[in-house]
Amino acid sequence: MKQGLSLRVSQHLALTPQLQQSIRLLQLSTLELSQEVEQMLDENPFLERSDETAEREDFGVNQADTPVTQDARDFEGAQEAASAPSAPEISAPVTDSSTSPETPNSESDADAPLEESWEGDGSVETAPDDSEWGSDAPARKNNNDDEETDAIELARSHETLQQHLHRQALSLRLSDEDRAALHFLIESLNDDGYLEDSLEELAAALAGDDLEEFEELQQRFLMALGLLHNMEPAGVGARDLAECLGLQLLDERNTEETRAAIAVCKQPMELLAKRDVKRLVAATGLSEALIKAAIVIIGRLDPKPGRRFVNLERNLVVPDVLVLKSGKGFKVTLNSDVMPRLRVHDIYANALKQHKGQQGAALQQRLQEARWFIKNVQQRFETILRVSTAIVERQKNFFLHGELAMRPLVLREIADELGLHESTISRVTTAKYMSTPFGTFELKYFFGSGLGTESGSNASSTAVRALIKQFVAAESANKPLSDNQISDMLREQGIECARRTVAKYREALRIAPANLRKTL
Repeated sequence: MKQGLSLRVSQHLALTPQLQQSIRLLQLSTLELSQEVEQMLDENPFLERSDETAEREDFGVNQADTPVTQDARDFEGAQEAASAPSAPEISAPVTDSSTSPETPNSESDADAPLEESWEGDGSVETAPDDSEWGSDAPARKNNNDDEETDAIELARSHETLQQHLHRQALSLRLSDEDRAALHFLIESLNDDGYLEDSLEELAAALAGDDLEEFEELQQRFLMALGLLHNMEPAGVGARDLAECLGLQLLDERNTEETRAAIAVCKQPMELLAKRDVKRLVAATGLSEALIKAAIVIIGRLDPKPGRRFVNLERNLVVPDVLVLKSGKGFKVTLNSDVMPRLRVHDIYANALKQHKGQQGAALQQRLQEARWFIKNVQQRFETILRVSTAIVERQKNFFLHGELAMRPLVLREIADELGLHESTISRVTTAKYMSTPFGTFELKYFFGSGLGTESGSNASSTAVRALIKQFVAAESANKPLSDNQISDMLREQGIECARRTVAKYREALRIAPANLRKTL
């Protein structure tokens, strides 16, 4: 094989570190961006917030080498005004109990009986002296603001399901073994208040191969389960949904409808979920009126009694873009609350310029990273503003008339208009929110596919879902609309929408089927 040399010309795109950081910041949400900013502030000494000014003399920089700003002159003037002699003020004499000559310091004075009551006359706020306990004594809060703060913190304190049940168990007179068995069952409950593991599995996990201990634990767990079923909230400690509903029905009044509800809960839950009254009548032998009344009673029960004790963390959605009415149009602005105000620390930057050399190469790199980060953050918000403005222009009817006037929109249209790539538009519209007169929506909400109409144009899928929601809200409770009927109603509006598409949109809106929406 003969060897040879050849030249080849090619082009390829290389992602620089600055471009990689810009792409990564663009796809971050507002919360993730704030975390990224805090991390950069901790790692990079050349980066600081613009609203935080550092004292120059603290860093050993001569003030003569740096320009004096107006704020510095005002600060010096304020210092001179503070140091100038002022007019004498007349104030009431303050008596210090530690230096007052009337303070008893001798043993004879200390042993002398006091005529005043220990409660005082109300003119002096008395408090016990904790100095004898040393510096570790807890500080007492006599301030009203502190008391209000303690009350707020106490109100915000969250009690878990286990803590609620343990507090009830304190009133029971049990032996140490039974109390331990009840404690074990309480700690084995899930967030919904159900006991997922059987008593046999729990006893086997503790006893191991010891058969005698296994039987003893099983008996103690059975007794503890009975105690747990009598605790609040009703239904806690159930093994399945039927048992949970049955335990709650025991607290209801002993009426014919309640007994019918207990009989219904003993049947397969599929019949109750489908509201199959005919099969429930055949299975229980009760009348149809009793079955319907029992279903109404069961509908008022809580299928997850432990959910009320779960401390769910709710993430508040902070909009990145604000859309406000301005005359006949709309004004699109960025939310200043989510925009980090960053700048390069001028003291460190000036100090680095004075000490150039091989040792400053690493610091120079960090300074350049700080400048890149500020530029990329600014570019991120500029891109979000451009995309949001283009969306508002395309979906102007939505901001005037609501979601029924939404028009079809795809990422390619915005990308072609702004000269960006579709992937960039996708990153911008992900986890970014816009505040509108109709509420706060994710930017991706304004994009949707189109459905054909009789006029040849397209209707937005968002508008079709809004129509379906309106049809269901206005339907008769006794005769709810089926998917076929909704499809026919959309066809009357000039929108071609198949039954399967209606079912898909209905499930996306979390609307139950017609047989489950029917009111008994």
